[in-house]
Amino acid sequence: MGVFDQKDFLGCCGSTKFAKEMVLSGPFSNYQQAVEAARDIWFNKVDVNGWLEAFAAHPKIGESPSHSQKTKSSSSAQWSEGEQSTALASATDSSFQELIEWNARYLQKFGIVFLIFASGRTTLEILAEMKKRYVNRPIVELEIAAQEQMKITELRLSKLFSLQKDASSEAKTDNATDIVNKAGEDRISVIGGHLTSEASTGKPSQATTRTRPPITTHVLDVAQGSPAAGIEVQLEIWEGNEPPSAFTQSHTGHWILQGTSMTDKDGRSGQLISMVDNLNAGIYCISFNTGKYNPAGFFPYVSIVFEVRESQKLEHFHVPLLLSPFSFSTYRGS
Repeated sequence: MGVFDQKDFLGCCGSTKFAKEMVLSGPFSNYQQAVEAARDIWFNKVDVNGWLEAFAAHPKIGESPSHSQKTKSSSSAQWSEGEQSTALASATDSSFQELIEWNARYLQKFGIVFLIFASGRTTLEILAEMKKRYVNRPIVELEIAAQEQMKITELRLSKLFSLQKDASSEAKTDNATDIVNKAGEDRISVIGGHLTSEASTGKPSQATTRTRPPITTHVLDVAQGSPAAGIEVQLEIWEGNEPPSAFTQSHTGHWILQGTSMTDKDGRSGQLISMVDNLNAGIYCISFNTGKYNPAGFFPYVSIVFEVRESQKLEHFHVPLLLSPFSFSTYRGS
């Protein structure tokens, strides 16, 4: 059983809101359950200010954590150094100097440190990614940084569970009679989310329940640089023997409505689909009433069609919309 306090979770992610919500959501029976809760909290409950607080807890790539960062979380500082070890070991004088210059350039444009899942990456790989992302608009880069923070958080949660497992093992060695805790310790011994097939009673365990709907979205108004509130959203699934296509003359199927919602002040929609463990495979369409949101814009509505394959039924699909009056973009988030 993963029982951790707020300081433990601050080491994984520097957002105070995130750490408090994780404590309230716990304890967690295993690593995978903690990750599911962390994703839900980070993307659905922590606002932009909380994201910025978490970003500020990271040192620049190639830079040692500051005294203030060590004070906030000594484990975070230690983990940051370990995650950047490959980059530091692979740096030459010239590449390290270039990294310093690009760190400063990135910070000046976006107002945040360059955030990337650095574990195992060389200095040249990190530099290439920084240059690639430098051309992004700030609102786009904010979303990418949030995705990278989640990757870092998941890695650190695994370390947290691993440390607890090691501590439990030492306690067992010191006190051989403490055998009653073995079942709980076994359940967290495999880091990476593999669930045990049987509980201590010998009955099959239940699959991990989702902590958020399997399909979610939010809308960012790129022109305003802020979340887009009050946009109508609907989700549909295709029913038919053949997949829909804009390039065929006729269809032998139709769209079935799954749910509708409205984006809130953070640009996030409400629940569009039932909280099922196994998402139905198929073709989905998520549509946004952009014409009502911005009558002077170019798009009366925006529809994004995507496919969920049989092998992806247990996954989560986050489909954000980055909107401006005359363009839009999207991608699959976590």
